[in-house]
Amino acid sequence: MLMRGAWRAVGSVVIAAVLPAVAMASGLPVVELSAGIHRVQAEVAATPAARQKGLMYREAMAEQSGMLFVFEQTDRHCFWMKNTLLPLSIAFLDDKGGIVNIADMQPQSEQSHCAAAPVRYALEMNKGWFDKRGLKSGARVVGLERLPR
Repeated sequence: MLMRGAWRAVGSVVIAAVLPAVAMASGLPVVELSAGIHRVQAEVAATPAARQKGLMYREAMAEQSGMLFVFEQTDRHCFWMKNTLLPLSIAFLDDKGGIVNIADMQPQSEQSHCAAAPVRYALEMNKGWFDKRGLKSGARVVGLERLPR
């Protein structure tokens, strides 16, 4: 029987082992972000090829996992879900991590979902993730300063 403290130590080891596996599976770096008290392990899509592929063909994504799209220039970026099997919600983020707007996206759709104002980042999570946590326009995502260069 494990004591409560011992379980926490084991759990930390499991988390530490999973994060590199996520990064290795996609070949993308992973950054820890937070929105209020909610933590996110986000794969970072910072190259044109990584942004183009995004979460295409994935069949599942852990609840606290997502993908952060990083753009070289601030603009009114748009996304679609061609070849994406998971229903997703996307938060468009300004330079400081402020949520400009959030859109829910249906799998395998070519409908465009665009930022309501120029943004530098977009964070995709499982559909409803932001809503379930009460996160709306004006909320802030922190941890962008930890992005790999």
